[in-house]
Amino acid sequence: MSEPQTIETVPPLVDGERLDRAEFHRRYEAMPQIKKAELIEGVVYMPSPVSFQQHATPHTLVMTWLGTYWEATPGVQPGDNATVQLDDENEPQPDAVLIILPEYGGNVTIGPRYLSDSPEFAADVSFSRVSVDLNQRYRAYERNGVREYLVWRLDTDTVLWFILRDGVCQRLQPDAAGILKSEVFPGLWLDPIAMTRMDDETITRVLNQGLASPEHQAFVELLAQRRGGQP
Repeated sequence: MSEPQTIETVPPLVDGERLDRAEFHRRYEAMPQIKKAELIEGVVYMPSPVSFQQHATPHTLVMTWLGTYWEATPGVQPGDNATVQLDDENEPQPDAVLIILPEYGGNVTIGPRYLSDSPEFAADVSFSRVSVDLNQRYRAYERNGVREYLVWRLDTDTVLWFILRDGVCQRLQPDAAGILKSEVFPGLWLDPIAMTRMDDETITRVLNQGLASPEHQAFVELLAQRRGGQP
């Protein structure tokens, strides 16, 4: 008589548990009812239900800003809550990413369901996990080469934009008019005060100024050259 077959039971994800990425991913795949879970520096993070005012609306504003840039910049693409497979201890799910597509010279690999390697830009709307976003997540992004990282701190109404220079994340400083300007995505301009005030009219106006700048046009032309086409 053959031995009875046993069905493997996959343990659930538990907030705060330490796992490697392979085991984290195995458990996450076995829990389709879970919409968001992250592995940051080997620790599982499972956020609480999303607040409308303290996350959902600010998140929408960030995605609208990035979506407008996408429409004007062939060769880039934003993503909302995309799982990113970085290294053996990190599988984050940032609120937003902006990538240069691989065929235009970008860094990521786009799989059937997930991103591998580091997106050029990541953003998080941060309230309950500010300490994680500005410490463990920050270090993971720095080590893995995420070139720009934006954190909208709702607890202090501030927007922090970091840029990777020579392997070290540094605070991106605004220009004389108070505007933050991406160095990786020319023309991606942001008025951080308008963002914290959820002033979509000013956010759009400043971004449109960036999209009309010579550096943005030069970037569009560069991306087209990488693809071998015309802008």
